[in-house]
Amino acid sequence: MREPAFWYRPSSWISHLLRPLAAFYGAVAARRMQRGGVDAGIPVFCIGNYHVGGAGKTPTVLALAKLLRELDERPVVLSRGYGGRLRGPVKVDPDRHTAADVGDEPLMMAATLPVVVSRERAEGLALARAQDATVILMDDGFQNPSVVKDASFIVIDGNRGLGNGCVFPAGPLRAPLPPQLARTDALIVVGEGSAAKKVAAEISSRGKPVLRAELKPDEASLAALRGKRALAFAGIGDPARFFNTLRSSGVDVVRSRAFADHHAFTKGEIDGLVADARRDGLMLVTTEKDLARLRTAGGMPAWAQAIVPFAVTLQFGDVSALRRLVTDQLFKARQRKLSS
Repeated sequence: MREPAFWYRPSSWISHLLRPLAAFYGAVAARRMQRGGVDAGIPVFCIGNYHVGGAGKTPTVLALAKLLRELDERPVVLSRGYGGRLRGPVKVDPDRHTAADVGDEPLMMAATLPVVVSRERAEGLALARAQDATVILMDDGFQNPSVVKDASFIVIDGNRGLGNGCVFPAGPLRAPLPPQLARTDALIVVGEGSAAKKVAAEISSRGKPVLRAELKPDEASLAALRGKRALAFAGIGDPARFFNTLRSSGVDVVRSRAFADHHAFTKGEIDGLVADARRDGLMLVTTEKDLARLRTAGGMPAWAQAIVPFAVTLQFGDVSALRRLVTDQLFKARQRKLSS
């Protein structure tokens, strides 16, 4: 979906009109969050948002997976597979599956670590454990109570924050903020903006850690684009952040095209973008997530091979604090499971 602009404005008559519906939606969501879930038997770390849309969950999952591997753990990602047709449980195979099968984010992550897709997350636990997992990284699902979470790491964009602070559909929140704050074990603020300052202060006042992180471009991607003129396109939660990252990295974004999150590109749309780029002598660039949606079971089709991917990784300002957080949460989770 494309986020309504009024979600990120201080006040709006549209938001005001939608507040009765938001109150009902929020009450249902808050009540649902209180339900019990299935214990996986091994630590489950959930990486989620307070709100709909993008904030950097996927790069956070990949960064945590890298750290866990450095700690000799064997992380496996459990995802709902948003946008994919398969209910699962199924292990994602990049050589066999497409984004239409399992979703773009699971397909992208499966290039570097095991990923299990299951529409009902609790049903995917056994398959995740069968991949020799010692830790399950649950991609999204913070508001979903079906699986017991040993720790919930919430990702928030430092520039966008929580928008108008209202619950869907009056605003971007997936549930009222208080019950979400109460279930937060750590907050990860991505970017240098101050829009998340109030939430970060609240989490800190509860004795929970707040970590800062930045999306940094992959050097190989940057080398291919540095100093070049580009036509950038993206169908992600916050396309503007992608375009700004390109510009701040020295890429001259002459033109940009924003699509709805998880947009299913057609060959005609890509042909049009390729033609526009060639006509103006521009390089055509997009995100890794968008590129994943263009892959077929046989690889990247010929009509999409002119597109240059711009890869980014999440880098934490205080890596030692992140390591302490993860090791502490692993220890606490295993102690709880031994005593239960």
